[in-house]
Amino acid sequence: MNIYLVGFMGTGKTSVGRVLAEQKKWNFVDLDELIELQQQRRIVDIFAKYGEAYFRKIEKKALKQVATQDKFVVACGGGIVLDPQNIKLMKKTGTVVCLSANCETILKRVSSSTQRPILNVAKPRERIEHLLKMRAPYYAQAHAIIDTTGVSVKQVAAKISRKLLKK
Repeated sequence: MNIYLVGFMGTGKTSVGRVLAEQKKWNFVDLDELIELQQQRRIVDIFAKYGEAYFRKIEKKALKQVATQDKFVVACGGGIVLDPQNIKLMKKTGTVVCLSANCETILKRVSSSTQRPILNVAKPRERIEHLLKMRAPYYAQAHAIIDTTGVSVKQVAAKISRKLLKK
């Protein structure tokens, strides 16, 4: 079984995933990093050159690879939940935990990054609010939702561990 961390960008999936994997003595993989390694180019460049549909296709392929493994904490891209087959696969092979944060926190966390193709727009706050509303029903399908607003990475990892023990 694996632990899949889903949620919007800037909610802490990678940071929390690394700490959680260390605590559990499991392996950690960031799907975006795996894709960049396999494609030998950055996500932002994949989006720019081939578009989101192509990216979602290779993201799905990377998820299928990781889902064959055991005892992995997987930080997933924010949009992975948009494909119902991805959600089904994650639930079948592990526990899905959605990390959330309020719009202000997300904006603060990602504002310095130029590696966020979805936010390369004139009004990033409005874009975040729109995407959060649109993706809410998908994120709601997770086994657990944990708000990371104002909470340290270690505290979030501890909360996930406690929730998993209750299962």
